[in-house]
Amino acid sequence: MNRILAINPGATSTKIGVFDDEVVVLKRTIEHQGTELKEFTHVYDQFQYRLNLITDLLAQQSISLDSLNAVVGRGGLLKPIPSGTYSVDEAMLDDLRKAERGEHASNLGGVIANALAKKLDIPAFIIDPVSVDELEPVARISGLPELPRISLSHALNSKAVARRVAKNLGKNYNELNLIVAHMGSGITVHAMKNGRTIDVTTNQDEGAFAPDRCGSLPAWSLVKLCYSGKYNEAELIKKTLGSGGMYAYLGTKDIREAAERGKNGDELASLVLDAMLYQVAKEIGSMSTVLYGKVDRIILTGGIAYSERITNELIERVKFIAPVVLMPGEEELEALAEGVLRVLNGEEQPQVY
Repeated sequence: MNRILAINPGATSTKIGVFDDEVVVLKRTIEHQGTELKEFTHVYDQFQYRLNLITDLLAQQSISLDSLNAVVGRGGLLKPIPSGTYSVDEAMLDDLRKAERGEHASNLGGVIANALAKKLDIPAFIIDPVSVDELEPVARISGLPELPRISLSHALNSKAVARRVAKNLGKNYNELNLIVAHMGSGITVHAMKNGRTIDVTTNQDEGAFAPDRCGSLPAWSLVKLCYSGKYNEAELIKKTLGSGGMYAYLGTKDIREAAERGKNGDELASLVLDAMLYQVAKEIGSMSTVLYGKVDRIILTGGIAYSERITNELIERVKFIAPVVLMPGEEELEALAEGVLRVLNGEEQPQVY
């Protein structure tokens, strides 16, 4: 039996899970108050604060650190790398500290995992970070050489649900063509061919708008807005990533609230929800052409997939392409543990960053 500690740092919480092989021993979400996090200038500065909370919780639950065989953290904004399970090394830690591709709470996953593992003399890993990049060359061309398309996505959950769907079908994940739409605070739509994400819409740059992100915007109008004098760079970035999308129209980031408002006669709320699922459907349709129309399954996942208001209409729009599977929510802690188990059981070799 292997005991694995999985750590998933998020913007306002840190989720941890302890697994004996695939059996859940403990799952907890540690909430962080905004006032506490405001004390830290950079995300990396939160390292010791979050580490202490994790070790304190494990002690309270009478789970000894010495009982662990491996520690795994959610991967952050690293350099572009293929999918897989990676051993945490100094090169990775250096990039996570520098955060040159952006500051995000997930950057702390590998750092915290390494700190615990090093003390215990056990391995530390990350799995399928948001920077997973398996795009084919043709997918990188944007229309301007200075602005190549990049791959930043919900790779961890999307790859995990793809594997589960394949298993349920009695198929090998590497034998299927899948479209996976992860719909949460960000929305990313993946075209997976034989286990590789050969194209993906990265929500901070393109694709469907989300609860607080703009997705694709009219380029000419955006350039005009940038030079309008109304906003500086930081303000415009915040407007498009955090204050855009549904929030910009309705003043809420909560899909349930927007759906309830629409149900009670708020025509704007209904229209905005319709527009969001309309854009997701367009992205799914677009990805079907990437796969030459040969799609085994379409998978809808993420928190928004709990909304029947969204999924029912979305299924109606895309079911002509392929059968649709609902996998609402995310099981990222389980996905982290499963990736480590594949390595510990000799099913997969750990990759070097």
